[in-house]
Amino acid sequence: MRLLTTLLAASAMLVAAPVLAAQPKDKPVTAPQADTALTLERVFASPSLAGPVPRGVKLSPDGRFVTVLRGRPDDRERYDLWGFDRKAGSWRMLVDSLKLSSGRVLSEAEKMQRERQRIGDLKGIVEYQWSPDSKAVLVPIDGDLFLAGLDGTVRKIAGTKGGELDPSLSPKGTRIAFVRDQRVFVGPVDGTSLPQPVTPEEASATVHWGEAEFVAQEEMSRFKGFWWAPDDSRLAVERFDEAPVGTVTRAAIGAEGTKTFEQRYPVAGSPNVVVSLWVIGADGHSKVEVDLGPDKDIYLARVDWAPDGKTLYVQRENRAQTRLDMLSVDPATGKAEVLFTETAAKGSWINLSDAYRFLSDGSLIWSSERDGFRHLYHYKAGQFKQLTKGPWVVTDLLGVDEKAGRVTFAGTRDDVLAGQVYALDLKAPDKIERLTDLAFTNAAAMDRKGQTLVVTRSADRQPPQSYLADAKGERLAWIEENRVEGAHPYAPHLASHRPAEFGTIPAADGTPLHWMMITPPLEPGKRYPVFSYHYGGPHAQVVSKGWQGALAQAIVDKGYIYFAIDGRGSDNRGVAFETAIARAMGSVEVEDQLAGARYVKGLPFVDPKRVSTFGWSYGGYMTIKMLEAHPGEWAAGIAVAPVTRWQLYDTHYTERYLGDPNKEPKVYEGSNALADTGKISDPLLLVHGMADDNVVFENSTALIAKLQAEAVPFEMMLYPGYTHRISGPKVSKHLYETMFRFLDRNGVGTGK
Repeated sequence: MRLLTTLLAASAMLVAAPVLAAQPKDKPVTAPQADTALTLERVFASPSLAGPVPRGVKLSPDGRFVTVLRGRPDDRERYDLWGFDRKAGSWRMLVDSLKLSSGRVLSEAEKMQRERQRIGDLKGIVEYQWSPDSKAVLVPIDGDLFLAGLDGTVRKIAGTKGGELDPSLSPKGTRIAFVRDQRVFVGPVDGTSLPQPVTPEEASATVHWGEAEFVAQEEMSRFKGFWWAPDDSRLAVERFDEAPVGTVTRAAIGAEGTKTFEQRYPVAGSPNVVVSLWVIGADGHSKVEVDLGPDKDIYLARVDWAPDGKTLYVQRENRAQTRLDMLSVDPATGKAEVLFTETAAKGSWINLSDAYRFLSDGSLIWSSERDGFRHLYHYKAGQFKQLTKGPWVVTDLLGVDEKAGRVTFAGTRDDVLAGQVYALDLKAPDKIERLTDLAFTNAAAMDRKGQTLVVTRSADRQPPQSYLADAKGERLAWIEENRVEGAHPYAPHLASHRPAEFGTIPAADGTPLHWMMITPPLEPGKRYPVFSYHYGGPHAQVVSKGWQGALAQAIVDKGYIYFAIDGRGSDNRGVAFETAIARAMGSVEVEDQLAGARYVKGLPFVDPKRVSTFGWSYGGYMTIKMLEAHPGEWAAGIAVAPVTRWQLYDTHYTERYLGDPNKEPKVYEGSNALADTGKISDPLLLVHGMADDNVVFENSTALIAKLQAEAVPFEMMLYPGYTHRISGPKVSKHLYETMFRFLDRNGVGTGK
């Protein structure tokens, strides 16, 4: 359940050509502007109030070009590809998505893949790949594949019909592979012959080659099902058969009718797909099955080739998600051996990660939570050497400069609310160097050689900025400075921008919980309503010192205090903090939200009778559990797309935290949100997209039926045709206006 945890932030799109230049010392913008209150209509309109924030920033392999996906000023959801020539010092559009757009309607497979990647609302160019020689870019548009040259030429890849999934250039750039009709096709990039299938045609429609299965995409953040060998000679290819997986009839209820889809969906406690892994020649003439072990009920978590292509590394996770084996595979024979094993702490689980890197000497930089916090280790000659340690977490491994022995990573060493970028020397790892500014929350990406950084940062008054930096963190040039001044969309609202405040309160067990609050200008003696936002689930952190988004400011401009708190079970606080919800979802995280509510009610400027709460997805589930557990504590609750019965959710996510419902039914009974609906006495607004394929609409219909059967009053707003994302310039405005009218009707709003 990689659920959306930033739904209160308006989408950030790049809308103006940035200028790369050296800049003075970094400071968040504070220049005064005209005082203009924000409206919900403006928050969701184009251009984005976050300003020109790039997506998909990449460096060409030769380091000369910086490329970004840039939204249009009149359509914040459509992207074109732009490139900056670092030698010439100029920007130009490399690919105009409108000129190449066929207007073709995406297939259901393409739509669902985009939903898994959380880009279902985007148009134009949503992904791209540089050719290894830095002379061209592979660009999918509307399901068609184009190779765009830096010389201005654009040609469609020969033999493609539209609807190809996961197109990928080979490492040396000689071939292209993609998935079509559930098979992997490979062909020469130069078009001298047409792509040919390298996987067999199966008799059963339930067999897929080269695709990542549903739970891999949705829960494991693995979107690929095939992997090129470094020398272009062969591929590792996943094969899965979804015949054992139960079928659910998913109704996509739209404004002009209803479509039904027979979707293979592995609900908790039911069979998963049968997965296997194969090594296949790029010409399709050889095929070897990888030995994944006798237990077939496993998860194929990660697949990587060694830099020299002589070894294939496979991460195999058991069904209970308490054990992760790193397999070393001979690609010629498929024979595998366990290189090492990660075992979850008692009562916990394995959190999968992409923070690792295989090095050319055969060693590995690996991240593990084995000491209670995610840290980096160097695995060499069968031994682990811990590189980082302490009560903080490594959030990403960015790059390794093997020649210099330098490792660059992101983490929370200085502040859990403001991530930074760091570097260490493999020979002296105790001396960690911070490369970014503590005044900002930072994230970054890096080139494969570990020498150039792309840093993205933000602060309370500064929407995301991005810049190029060297390995020491020194800024070389701005990619997008995005200063809030002049014609910046947020400039007219900067004077009325209200700062976020932060603090901690203790949980019932004494654990400090971080909260964030934004208040309107406080008038003496006046008490204000509170609009509290929560998520509450694992793998998410709501409270951050970065840019909070324009929507939060619009809520404050309506006269509300905006409040959020991260309870036990949330991310980046270590294993013990997260494991508090093990076999107990809807328990301690509910109590921690209660602690937050009682804290704000005790503030002299808060109206304790007007504290409402809002959550989406897991947060929607939390809203229901909160109103059930503590009637009268919240003046009203809003639940969007809530999970109400965990047996309806998928295996990998649900069983990780609650176990197998066939073996632990009482755990599920206690965690579900349907048993105590009769205890709800506070106003409740239920919202759901009627084509949701993630938290299926059945979750809400079950709740609706239960509330009606118990004569519990509630309000409801449904969105025909919308999935787990209910978003768009007009529909988002409608959604939030619905929410605030609901609060006003129940006497807990501001009337604005």
